[in-house]
Amino acid sequence: MKKEKEKVELRYYDVPQNEFLLVLQGGDWKRQYGSKDSPLHFHNLMEIGVCRYGNGILKMENDNLPYQPGMISVIPTNYPHNTLSTEGTESYWEYLFVDPEKILQSMYPDDILFQQKMLERVNKKPFFGSERAVPELADIVHSILDETRNKKDPLYKECIRGLSLALLIHVARVDAGASPVSEGIRLKSGFDQVRPALDYIRKHYASPMKISEIASVCHVSESHFRRLFEEIIGMTPVEYLNQVRIRKACDLIKKTGYSMEEIAVKVGFTTTSTFNRNFKRITGSSPYQWKKKPENFESRLSKFNIMVEKGW
Repeated sequence: MKKEKEKVELRYYDVPQNEFLLVLQGGDWKRQYGSKDSPLHFHNLMEIGVCRYGNGILKMENDNLPYQPGMISVIPTNYPHNTLSTEGTESYWEYLFVDPEKILQSMYPDDILFQQKMLERVNKKPFFGSERAVPELADIVHSILDETRNKKDPLYKECIRGLSLALLIHVARVDAGASPVSEGIRLKSGFDQVRPALDYIRKHYASPMKISEIASVCHVSESHFRRLFEEIIGMTPVEYLNQVRIRKACDLIKKTGYSMEEIAVKVGFTTTSTFNRNFKRITGSSPYQWKKKPENFESRLSKFNIMVEKGW
């Protein structure tokens, strides 16, 4: 009997409006992380983590890498991983979730080539090691964490803006130089074959697209791509695309005053009826009902048998 392939979850985060990164710190992150049955997951943003205390394992695909206080991880967009505390113990991680594309577009609006080169560098591979191995990067991460604990300074956002660019530059330098990244950290399964599709959907979700078009960025036939994608991600490419579009729609509902008809178009649905049907299927309520009670998205989404979740 063929063994069922382990599924991978998308855990989706939103960067606050007019900001470049999201910081997760404090009491909620002092916990026992994961369990032996926890599936790998990946994010729509780059994740940078700092271990304050505790011990356990950071899973990178098939690698189990032990962690301890004073270690730092840099995990690119769409890279499968998981954090598991030693059984029965508590760990404390602080996290930055970074949108490199948003930072680069803001800082270098007219230099598309530089944006592309930097995105390739920072998303090329993960880093995991001691803060002592990358002191400049660690200093910037801690500076950002410290700034976000005290948001009283009127120049807080400008400070974070500058630190965000410095953060990307040092992530790129780690990748370019004598990186202490374990040679064992590699994408060993088929996930690396569908990762270009995840990146493509993330960037172009608002445009009309065919599955053959998405398959082409992975350099495989459409039929093979459909089988591979569903096997690894746990849903069809169309289902995944609609998940991303509806999540973006929820973000627009929360942050803008656009009508539902405008939002439907902005996230890639050609008709409002298609938008409404997919919205209700995924969230369990109509867009108008969800707008009145935004908390419904998180509470209802966790009850569905799908592999896309909001955050942790």
